[in-house]
Amino acid sequence: VQLVESGGGSVKAGGSLRLSCAASGLTYSTYTMAWFRQAPGKEREAVAGVRSSGSTGYTDSVKGRFTISYDNVKRILSLEMNNLKPDDTAMYYCAANRWLLPLPPLRNDYYYWGQGTQVTVSS
Repeated sequence: VQLVESGGGSVKAGGSLRLSCAASGLTYSTYTMAWFRQAPGKEREAVAGVRSSGSTGYTDSVKGRFTISYDNVKRILSLEMNNLKPDDTAMYYCAANRWLLPLPPLRNDYYYWGQGTQVTVSS
């Protein structure tokens, strides 16, 4: 499985960004995909996840602002981020694994990871 993120950048507070993650080799019939983020000096934390069944889950800090989706034809995982805040500044990582995993996602449940894309939100 290979995961490649794109779409990061720099925006002002209140702005929006859309992250994408191209997934190749993900051939499991049931799987879960997720976004995590890591700010400098902090632990990697969950942002949102989506199961192959269609159910989604979000960490409290992004509920109502972020939307996760997966196009299983194009094999693209997306994260639409609105009303961005400086606290959202981090490297964002795409992750995947087989099975229908708990949501919001738990870091140790994921085996496959992308290299990350940087999101910077200025005040």
